[in-house]
Amino acid sequence: FSQAFTEMQINKLETTKKMNMIDMKCDMVKTGKHKYQLTEKGTSNLSDDIRVYQSVGRMFLLTDVENMREDLKAKQDKCDKAIELLEKKKEFLQKSLKDQEDGLRDLVQQRKEADASAK
Repeated sequence: FSQAFTEMQINKLETTKKMNMIDMKCDMVKTGKHKYQLTEKGTSNLSDDIRVYQSVGRMFLLTDVENMREDLKAKQDKCDKAIELLEKKKEFLQKSLKDQEDGLRDLVQQRKEADASAK
């Protein structure tokens, strides 16, 4: 009994940690998306033929505003897909956590019933 109980508790803790990690990743992706939206908004009043510097890794490339906006849109779409995937993973983990909690409850209930019938 105690080994199964400990195992279930460990699984529950690991699932909770995974959910917290997913929340943190989701927040990071949302922050990145917000940054891309702000950049797009800040450059919205520029004409399409103006040349701007775009950050690529640790360097900057000279490009026109239209190409930069397309790149920002692509990055925002990528962020949306990542957020959607993380939300699905979190949903699955929530179901798993609920099942684990139900399993723990059942195990405790069985133990109580076994102790009650033994007396």
